[in-house]
Amino acid sequence: RELGVTDEVRFLGKLDAVEEVLSVCDLFLMPSEKESFGLAALEALACEVPLVTSNAGGIPELNVQGVTGFLSEVGDVADMVKNTLFILRDENLPTFKKNALERAKEFDISVILPQYETYYQKVLEKSQSRRVVEIKN
Repeated sequence: RELGVTDEVRFLGKLDAVEEVLSVCDLFLMPSEKESFGLAALEALACEVPLVTSNAGGIPELNVQGVTGFLSEVGDVADMVKNTLFILRDENLPTFKKNALERAKEFDISVILPQYETYYQKVLEKSQSRRVVEIKN
């Protein structure tokens, strides 16, 4: 209310139609104190929605400062407000939206799965080479 944005902000609670709601959003606010990966943030990025998030857990892996949105220290509400207003009032909102989608594409299964396969293959090869050394000794 103090910021004069009550006509522009909606708190919707728990929803099932995530993609439908995100597709009409200008911003995704995620002030988590603790977060593992931030799947909800990735869903927002995939719907071309810029992020204002805390820097908790794995969120910084998704949210690129000044590119897909902004990161704030956990609990720094004033910084989140500043960043939210910047994105919502910024003429570069379309650029933030485009960047959000491009970042989400980097986490597409067609990109991530081969990375996991390569990693697991290296682990298996390393494990097998250890067995050979142990047998020789």
